[in-house]
This record gives sequence, structure tokens and C-alpha cells, in this order.
Amino acid sequence: MPPDLLVRHVLFPGRHHLVTRFQVDYLRALRAGLVSDLDGVPVRCSPDAVVVWAVTSANHAGTRRNPVPGHRREALIEHVTAVEHLPSIVVPVPDVAPHPRFAHLVTTTVETATGHAVTLDPRDTVVACSTPEVIAAYQDLGFRVVGVELDATDAHGEPPARPWDAVGLLAAGDPTWTDVAHPAVPGFFRRYGLEAQVAQVFADPVVSGDGDLTATRDYRTYAAAFEDASRRKWEQVRPYVRPGRIVDIGCATGGLLELVAAELRLHESDLFGVDVARHLVAEAEHKKTQGVFANPNVWFVQANILRGSVMPERSVDTTVTIALTHEISSYGDGVVDVERFARRVLAHTRPGGVWINSDVCGPADGDRTVHLTLRDDDGARPGVVTDLDTWARPDVAAHVRGLSTAARLRQFAYDFPRLSGAKLDVDEVAPGTFRVTLRDAMEFLTTKDYADNWLSECHERFCDLDGEAWADLLGDAGFELGPESGAWRNEWLVEHSFAPVASLTDAVTGETVDWPDTHVLTVARRPELDPVSAGGSRNRA
Repeated sequence: MPPDLLVRHVLFPGRHHLVTRFQVDYLRALRAGLVSDLDGVPVRCSPDAVVVWAVTSANHAGTRRNPVPGHRREALIEHVTAVEHLPSIVVPVPDVAPHPRFAHLVTTTVETATGHAVTLDPRDTVVACSTPEVIAAYQDLGFRVVGVELDATDAHGEPPARPWDAVGLLAAGDPTWTDVAHPAVPGFFRRYGLEAQVAQVFADPVVSGDGDLTATRDYRTYAAAFEDASRRKWEQVRPYVRPGRIVDIGCATGGLLELVAAELRLHESDLFGVDVARHLVAEAEHKKTQGVFANPNVWFVQANILRGSVMPERSVDTTVTIALTHEISSYGDGVVDVERFARRVLAHTRPGGVWINSDVCGPADGDRTVHLTLRDDDGARPGVVTDLDTWARPDVAAHVRGLSTAARLRQFAYDFPRLSGAKLDVDEVAPGTFRVTLRDAMEFLTTKDYADNWLSECHERFCDLDGEAWADLLGDAGFELGPESGAWRNEWLVEHSFAPVASLTDAVTGETVDWPDTHVLTVARRPELDPVSAGGSRNRA
């Protein structure tokens, strides 16, 4: 930078989950000419120098890496800088995967978002950043850099606490986070419930740092499968949907809600989609902005229903869950979490309202011992199973897809117990013939074709509940089960997936065993007058 050219812009990139006291003091000192860059050269700012806060990962929320929504972060910065009379511009920058041109992306986003009113020229712009790898990226573009927390010490000679340190203190319930944050931050956080939101995200035992159930799931194929099945599932549940407030829990990318929104008899209903996975909710929101939903009264919420209720009590007319409850059992504490979930659904359902659930289920008489005979000539037959944990997802998929059906069971017998926590006893009594329980046979047969997400699917148990257990569970929760309910067998699976490669016989008699039920549909209604609405009490989760 020419020595006579003053700094007009201070580019301050970061996720900016909060603003610290130190940051504001540092920026004031920088604008006053009291700070040097990382090369020791004093930075001289013009009197009207503007701080450009580039809020990165602005489209992410509800994850440990990004617990505070981008719009709240933007508003917080505007609030703090207004209080401090610190000339600033705030620009949201969407999340991208790690990329060597990230710094270029940020500068271009800022210039584009401001209509090029802000031009980040290295000759009159300094970057404020404390992350070494990010610093290097901006230096490669020719920018001078000031280190903020990187080149400073507090009164004890220690590096000053960073925003992420304060977030960690908040999440841990340590009240000293307010000593790090700027004085305007705690009130802002309380006003919008952000303290509780951050604490809840960090306390979630199931969701990953990126806001997902599992790191081994390919959400592109997962979402596509849900989209493809939406019309078929809608035809199954459609007759039982009541108008009013309709909630699809486990909504994925909103495929089912597209069909609900197009239903004329439901055009005055309010539609809510709830899902735990950030990727899926983001895509659903994107579809909403594209005008995909015929009914404009559609909202999407990222939430983990294992953590608690997502809707107010007695506020919902219809709850729909498609292929969800087996995930609750698999990723939570088993059937006990499904029981808790059922009581929460009852609590948020209006008297007379309905919960429609469609999912996989276990076979009746699941403990029956059978012989499962599988083809072993339709793929590779390695002599040993393979530990796939360190493999890339496409490589896992290719390996599993290339195995024979019998070899796939041998791999399943290794992966399923350790990932799902279920006990699985498999005894190969003859080449390609395995002695197993009927339940375990169906666990394998209903999982074997999911090669694209093999490790994720091996984490999930499909057969924790059979049709009778579902009826008991819903009755115990306080629902009345409609006559439409019951377990059923997916004949397409029998014809295309089971029968071509497998057969079942009784382990004692040798008689052929019919293919059991594979799915369940339950239409559960909250009584118009139940013990709660009649003035009694019910134990609720």
C-alpha cells in the first residue's frame, strides 16, 4: 500500500456468533491509527473508514459450528455498532466447502452484495483476522492483515478471549461469558432466546457438528428417495388428514408437504415441516422461495424431536410421520424414545386430532428361528469381511454393491451390531444358509439394498416394533387406534428384493416360511374427551 493512501475499508470476516468487548476496542484503536499490521507497519485509516463485517456461514443455523442463525448475527452486529457509533456495513456470506479461493469468494460477495459501492482494493483495505490459514489466503490476494486477537494480550499477558470462547462458556452454563461479550450482547441474546438455543444445540447428544444425524449419509440420494416416494406415501395417508394445523415431522425436503399444499380441501391449513438435518431443511426453504408450495402458509423448522416438543400443546390437527419412528428408536434410546415421542405427539394434538404414522416394522413372531438361504453366486465372495469405517462413501457403496447376497449378510453381521447396538446372532450352517431369528433375517433383507448409505443404514434398526407392539404403544400413550391401522407386507419388496435372492424355512421343521409383514400404518386419534381434557391428568414426557 502506498504510504500516502489511507485505509477506507476494514474487512472483518468471520462467523461472528457474538461480538466481544475486545473486538470493539480493537476496531476503535485500528481506526484511530494505533494498530500495526502483521509486518509491523502502522495502519493509517481515513476518518470515514468503514468496518465491513463479512458474516460467513450465514445460511447455516442450529449446528454446533453455527448455533446462531445468520440473520440474528447480522442484527447483533448492527445493534452493537450502532450503540458504539462504529461505522459499519454487514454482509452475509453463504457457507462453502473449504476452498483455496475462499478469500476471493468473500471479497466478491461483499462487492456484489453492496452493488459495488464497497470495492475491496488491497491498496486501501486492511483485513482484520486472527486465523492463520485464512490470513494467508488474504495475503495471497495482496491484502495487509491485522491480527486482532492473534497479536494482542490481555491484562494477564494472555491472548484475549475470542467470540468462540464466549460461545463455549455460554453452552457450558458458565455465566462469565458475559464478561467476554460486548455489554450489548447479553440483552440481545436474551431478547431472542439465543442463550437457550445455543445451550440446546451443544447439549444435543445425537446431532453432529454440521446439524445431521450421521456423517455417513449421502443426503442427495436420501432426499431423492424421499421425493420419489412422496406421492405414494401421500396417497396412503391422504384420506386421514384433518384440515387445520398440519405438521410433517421428518419432512426431509418437503416433498410430502408439496402434495398437502396442493390439496384443495386443505388450502386454508397451516403447514409445518420439521426435520433434524440442516441440509434437508435448507433445501426445503429453497423450494419455498422458488414458489414450489401452492399454499403460502408453509413453515420449516430444524429441530431434533428427541430433545422435546416442537409444537405447543393441543395446537395440531394432524401430525404425519413417514419413515421416522424407526430412526427415533435407532438414534435414541430404543423403543422408550418412541414411547416418549408418542406422548409428545399426543400432548400437541387437539382433542379429536390425528397422528398418521407410516414406517417399516418388525415381523410378528420375530424370535422364531429360521434358516435364511441366500444366493452366493450373484457377486463377489471375499473370504473375510472388511472394516469400511475409513473408506470414502462412494467406495463403501461400490464394495457393498459388488458383493453377493450371502457375502452382503456376512458384511452386515459385522457392521450392524456394532453400529446399531443390536444383538445379531448369525450361524452359517451351510454355504449360503444362515440360522437366524426371523427378526434378524428381516433386518438384513430390508437393509441389504441400501448400498449408497450402507454405514448409515446399518446404524438403523427397522424391526424394533411389530404391528401388535405398535397398537399397545399407542394405546398406552392415550391414543385411540383407528380400524385403518395395521401391519402390512410390501409385495413389491417380496417380488423384486426378497424372493429373487432369498428364501426362508423353519429351522426345526424345514417348512417354507411366508414372507412376513414389512410395514405398518397407524391412524391414531386423540379422544375428543380424554383424561386430560376431562380434567384429569396424564403423565407426559
